Amino acid sequence: MKKKISLLGATGSIGIQTLDIIGSNPNRFELVSFSAGKNIDKVREIAVMFFPKVVSVMRREDADRLEGEFPNIKFVYGEEGLIEVAAHSNADILVNAVMGSVGLKPTLEAIKAGITIALANKETLVAAGDIVMAEAKRYGVPLLPVDSEHSALFQSLNGENPKRISRLILTASGGSFRDLSRKELSNVTVEQALAHPNWSMGNKLTIDSATMMNKGLEVIEAHHLFSMPYDKIDCLLHKESIIHSMVEFEDTSVMAQLGSPDMRVPIQYALTYPDRIPMQNAKPLRLEEIGKLHFDKMDYNRFKALALAYAAGREGGTMPTVMNAANEVAVDLFVNGRIPFIQIEDIIERIMDGHQVISTPDLETILETDSLTRKMVYAMVESIT
Repeated sequence: MKKKISLLGATGSIGIQTLDIIGSNPNRFELVSFSAGKNIDKVREIAVMFFPKVVSVMRREDADRLEGEFPNIKFVYGEEGLIEVAAHSNADILVNAVMGSVGLKPTLEAIKAGITIALANKETLVAAGDIVMAEAKRYGVPLLPVDSEHSALFQSLNGENPKRISRLILTASGGSFRDLSRKELSNVTVEQALAHPNWSMGNKLTIDSATMMNKGLEVIEAHHLFSMPYDKIDCLLHKESIIHSMVEFEDTSVMAQLGSPDMRVPIQYALTYPDRIPMQNAKPLRLEEIGKLHFDKMDYNRFKALALAYAAGREGGTMPTVMNAANEVAVDLFVNGRIPFIQIEDIIERIMDGHQVISTPDLETILETDSLTRKMVYAMVESIT
């Protein structure tokens, strides 16, 4: 029987690679619904190729026009459209591949509908991890990690006793500017920041990798996914991105998952779990061709954003929500040329310093905090530019 898949963020990097896996395995997978933003030409292409039942776009006018072109598909739009796609009644699994906290409410609705979550949207757990994990437990819904690092941890923990974990070790490539000093970051360009040495990713994720905030978000996500205290989550620089993460156990054994840098591998594993199937057009890992792997201790003074993420996670409550929202806006401002790269961290730190933490927020409080933080960042930037 085919596994029915809903996909949020179909036109992004993870979404496109998910579609590649679905299209390469038509006897195993069926795309029943998907969401996209404003790339309507790509929406048409996906609709023709996969014949989904429901499609969500950003704007109502696009949904109305597309419904006339594809009368057998239901087109919806906006936040309600995202929720309808996510909680599609025929779906077996939701791949959440949108960027940012916009993925939070659709994920919660899918959980309530009993749909397995394949999570590539780390901001969902950063902004509201306690709530999401509690709801997943309440409804008995698995959360399967799609990020390569968390998939590596998940695979390394298969069959192991979680009580015997000594620490989780997230590996980090270091991003576009890993060999630059903080002083040398002052005049870097958007184009330079988007030139990741190992991975092909969307703009926001690539910028987060350059600041190392992406690794910080992953630390918070790992805390929630694996119920691990922050003192037992470490980060290690590993420029080749071959070891995707590791688990050290109390007997000093270390389990690691290795593979070539190809996001389709963890995506497919989440879709087929607990099974594995052949990967189409994939490059097998040949360690003899690589020769050497390199590792360096993480410098938290150099990668300030990562230190801020640890601080936000340890503070808990609404602080991770604030950090995430400030980062999303700051990255967007940088990409659009309104602030220099180095100011991304400064904005996040200033916003965090001024925040009064609410220790046990409900969903409404988190959403209000997220919205208010975004407004504060824009106001801050307006006042200094």
